Amino acid sequence: MAEEKILIVDDEEHIRELIKFNLENNGYKTICASDGIEALKIAKKELPQLILLDLMLPGMDGYDVCKEIRKDNSISNTPVIMITAKGEELDKILGLELGADDYLTKPFSIRELIARAKAVLRRTKQQSIEKTFKFGNNSIDFDKHEVIRNDERVDLTLKEFELLEVLIKNKGRVMTRDFLLDKVWGYEYIGETRTVDVHIRHLRKKIEDDDKNPKYIETIRGIGYRFNQGE
Repeated sequence: MAEEKILIVDDEEHIRELIKFNLENNGYKTICASDGIEALKIAKKELPQLILLDLMLPGMDGYDVCKEIRKDNSISNTPVIMITAKGEELDKILGLELGADDYLTKPFSIRELIARAKAVLRRTKQQSIEKTFKFGNNSIDFDKHEVIRNDERVDLTLKEFELLEVLIKNKGRVMTRDFLLDKVWGYEYIGETRTVDVHIRHLRKKIEDDDKNPKYIETIRGIGYRFNQGE
């Protein structure tokens, strides 16, 4: 069953209840808000994985709510599907330009709503996986070019980071030394496989519990290296 929490924002109670009933029947957790100000408070407190946001709200409309969401660091990456009776193209474009991930016009079918919610959540989860990766006491943030080990930043050179990134993104696959040279250093280094070995040795000292008996970066004798997630 899905474990994602979805915030439903709509000032019409019967629509909130209809969406809530069907989402929960599909395994999602739900929370509700009836206006924009309440929605922002709940979003910051509950940190939902998705927000279904009606545009026509009392106090603060959906456009302004979306702008505030994108400005707040704690929820700025939360996906938003705008739901509204407005169907004009300009309204859709404005909503998407303000940071909405998708747009659904009333009246809509529940099946379409569920399908769009699943698609946005799946896409967001995949993006999250691609941006960060954890193994053992280490975590790597690909966007920030940062590795954290035991809550402390690991001092990696650019090439060490790039080498680790290639290994992780191809985890479970054997990477030849020549392939790693080409990916990280470029064609001019082809043949200088000692460069890979030296950087692997340095990496192991920084990310392995025991660099003499590595768990994550495995040597495949005569071929190259393979990244294993470990236990």
